[in-house]
Amino acid sequence: MSGIVTIGEALGLVLARRAGGFDLQSEAEMSFGGAESNVAIAAVRLGCEAAWIGRLGDDAIGNRIRRTLRAEQVQLHATIDPDAPTALMIKDRPRPGHSRVTYYRHGFAGSRITPADVPSDVVAGADVLHVTGISLALSDSAAETVLSAVRLAREHGVTVSFDVNHRSKLWSAEQAAPRYRELVALSDIVFAGDDEAAMIVGGGTPLEQARALQALGPTQVLIKRGEHGASGVDGELELEVPAYRVDVVDTVGAGDAFAAGYLVELTRGGTLEQRLLTAAACGACACRSDGDWESQPSWGDVQGLVEGSGDAVLR
Repeated sequence: MSGIVTIGEALGLVLARRAGGFDLQSEAEMSFGGAESNVAIAAVRLGCEAAWIGRLGDDAIGNRIRRTLRAEQVQLHATIDPDAPTALMIKDRPRPGHSRVTYYRHGFAGSRITPADVPSDVVAGADVLHVTGISLALSDSAAETVLSAVRLAREHGVTVSFDVNHRSKLWSAEQAAPRYRELVALSDIVFAGDDEAAMIVGGGTPLEQARALQALGPTQVLIKRGEHGASGVDGELELEVPAYRVDVVDTVGAGDAFAAGYLVELTRGGTLEQRLLTAAACGACACRSDGDWESQPSWGDVQGLVEGSGDAVLR
């Protein structure tokens, strides 16, 4: 195995087709989501080998997730839990333009992952191990699984990538910040929104926040700023890039696309500028359609956006 290896939770998604809320209407679509599986799918679509490690229930949703990941050519290392179902999120719209998400994940299969579920050779043979703060919040065993995999990666010289991905419905900022700082210190690359960076190191400009996070241990820190672009540091280098302008349909999955674009360019030896510009283009592409994983872009999607903007990013 080489390329990008991700570890995390994938969960079913029930999505309302029209406004009104599930207390008033019943039309829905079925899919799935998960930050780490999104990154794996995006990496493959961008031409990089990628694997996903996780735990799923022995049920229809788990089967759907496995089938889709295989169809997307993601290398799959899924432990099947016979005693707990696959987690679920329900997303409805009580009124037009307003979404409401309800999670059913504590005690479900993804939260029951253990270090024994992680193939050590897959982690040790990767170019990059990518994890998120979501796993830290799910359960003690999920947190220990991620930390164990990160330590293993570091022992074998594998680059460790950490996306904060704070979920306020899982835990408070006060609970999360110390655990995030612990994982930041073990990582080589850190992705954070400016609000997430503020939670960990306080305020300041995006580049000041990046430097403060860098002081905790990582070499590379990327601050995602949505429509305002992105800021990054790599060693002594600093760079800020603007966002690509697109008609936004849904921002879900954009941060995962950003991370995947950055990491794929990293595996190809791209400069900080190439990494950040490609990441920004991937994030913008993901905003142009619905879906967690469905909206993840291909190289063709990104190239079309870049050529339309007049910039030259892809080689």
